[in-house]
Amino acid sequence: MFRLRRNVNCDHNATTPVSRSVRLAMAKALTGFQANPSTPYREGRQAAFIVDRARRDLAAALNVAPETIIFTSGATEANNHVRSIAATLPPGRRHIIYNPMEHPAMLEPLRMLERDGFGLTAARPDHLGRIGVSELDRLWRPEVALVVMMAANNETGTFYDVRGLSAAARARGALFFSDMVQALGKIPLDLAGLGVDYATFSAHKISGPKGTGALYVRKGAPFAPLVVGGGQEGGRRAGTESLHNLAGFAAAVKEIPSPARTSGLRRLKEAFVEGLLELHPGTQLNSPPGRESQPGTVSVTLPGFDNAFLLGQLDYHGISVAAGSACRTGANEPSHVLLAMGLSAEQARSTLRLSFGPDFSKKDLRYLLDVFRIVLAGQESRAIDVILPGSVTEDFIFRKDLTIVHVKRFPGLKGPRPLPGSRVIALGDKPAWEGVNPPGPVFLTCEVGYDAPIMAWSLRRRGLRDLSVLALGLWGLKLGRPDLWRRLDGQGRGTPEDDSNEP
Repeated sequence: MFRLRRNVNCDHNATTPVSRSVRLAMAKALTGFQANPSTPYREGRQAAFIVDRARRDLAAALNVAPETIIFTSGATEANNHVRSIAATLPPGRRHIIYNPMEHPAMLEPLRMLERDGFGLTAARPDHLGRIGVSELDRLWRPEVALVVMMAANNETGTFYDVRGLSAAARARGALFFSDMVQALGKIPLDLAGLGVDYATFSAHKISGPKGTGALYVRKGAPFAPLVVGGGQEGGRRAGTESLHNLAGFAAAVKEIPSPARTSGLRRLKEAFVEGLLELHPGTQLNSPPGRESQPGTVSVTLPGFDNAFLLGQLDYHGISVAAGSACRTGANEPSHVLLAMGLSAEQARSTLRLSFGPDFSKKDLRYLLDVFRIVLAGQESRAIDVILPGSVTEDFIFRKDLTIVHVKRFPGLKGPRPLPGSRVIALGDKPAWEGVNPPGPVFLTCEVGYDAPIMAWSLRRRGLRDLSVLALGLWGLKLGRPDLWRRLDGQGRGTPEDDSNEP
């Protein structure tokens, strides 16, 4: 009857949780290294050592020389170097072949180049987003000087034949630029063996901090700085280095999962796909099978369902998924990636992207499929969800369709202030119970966690289905989540007589 509601993060391609070792490395850098890395005295040299070590660690993971790595504020800035690099191209070769499924951080700089007079030709992906060397051969023209092709797609997980594509480009005298943000940590990367001229990376996609990225520039490849004004990064990127972020980046690189761990993740993804097809046989898969796509990423189209509706329903059950790129989630427009693959706008608006991380477990998989079963069948959960304090969020508390009922056993006894918007009802007040008949979900709270389940059981017997209770009560929330409690307390709408007594 009672079921623990899980928080299942199925949106790792948007960002990844910062690991403990990364947090510790960043805290150490913040507290122990206060000097500017560019200063010549001892403290400055110590700070510079942190930068150099991060550069060596990333270079070792990519099998390149440390001096080929330039640290940036993120992959977006790194991708924007395509503009400054294009400025170095010879006048007679100002044409670029690119993947139309690139991230907006690459597409927008390319469009700027087009406005500046560069020619652009989009490659044509197949129905699973794959682009092969034969497509590059078909599009080739003497004016092409640069090929832009990501290593892995952020929406479908599709891997591209970077080695073959870069070899074909360089054989014709063209440069090769690859966004490898979604490949780092998913597959081993040997940049020297892949033969790329430029590659970009982001720390927050591998459990590192946000706001930090890197650009690889092959020795001898043309280069012009995008950010000028200082001598940092060997004169190639101005601005004081973000020391704590780079310490976190280095720690994250050392924790890149082994192939064995990614294989286990792939098996869980395949089990999810199999289970979803059983629940909804009309599901369309947009990701290539097997090792042609990321081990934890799958794009699925569910005909007849609007993805905005699915996002909301899954979110209510504690499951985070995406409808496309995180940078375009708020835009009411179909995914450009899916349109490039030949899907209609209607199909694109019925598509979800799920991207699992290393912490995704068999229990998460079972819960995920159970929620999909409920949502796709248009059913309400038969179980009463038990929500731990750590799973409570402000977004959940302030849902417009949520009714919060606070159950008090002793009306005169003071305790924690009810959550904002709560309807306070005494446990034994049967007429008040019978007045609880909301159109949407009901979330029940009490002081210590005993009384809310009793009332939930009673409401279930009266026919209410979408019920959840707060485990450990408001005292558990107040003591276990003081940060959230401070934000919620005082936001009003609780009864003044229920002001809390401190424990």
